[in-house]
Amino acid sequence: MNVGRARELDRAFFDRAPELVAADIIGCTLLVEGCGGVVVESEAYGQRDPASHSFRGQTPRCKSMFGPPGTVYVYRTYGLHWCLNLVTEAEGVGAAVLIRALRPTHGLSAMRGRRAGMDDRLLCSGPGRLTQALAVSGSIDGLDLGVAGMTVTSRERDVDVIAVPRIGISQATDLPWRMVARGSRFLSRPIPRSMAA
Repeated sequence: MNVGRARELDRAFFDRAPELVAADIIGCTLLVEGCGGVVVESEAYGQRDPASHSFRGQTPRCKSMFGPPGTVYVYRTYGLHWCLNLVTEAEGVGAAVLIRALRPTHGLSAMRGRRAGMDDRLLCSGPGRLTQALAVSGSIDGLDLGVAGMTVTSRERDVDVIAVPRIGISQATDLPWRMVARGSRFLSRPIPRSMAA
């Protein structure tokens, strides 16, 4: 991925395998109506992946995951928290990248208000915290990024990305499809020390 002056990412960026997008989106800036920050953690999910919602085919819950690249896929987990995903690969494939954590940089006062004065390190460190801070809900599920009021801009500097096993799942736990920015203090959960070196 080219590094330099930030530019808004187009559909072609997302029209690739989810693990490639998950790695390349680390260091990019994601904003929702002007609030957000730099992506420091993501996870890839593909249709041949038993941990993916799309593994058994299209259902009402994961219909948006089969949309065009750059579609927003939002679902509720454990009946409590919204999770923000960006659809990848070609329409009909059923692949997406879960945005797990951001380093907050834009709209801090609004995000602090939504998170009840939470310490900035914890504002967006985890899928549920992130969506609460950004005021993301199921109302934008299935929309194109732009229509949903979201922008994702390219990296402005190099980022050391580490691929580690995903968390919070019970299947395909060996796949190194959780991507993190090395040394970030904004991750949802620390990576194993053996992988951080």
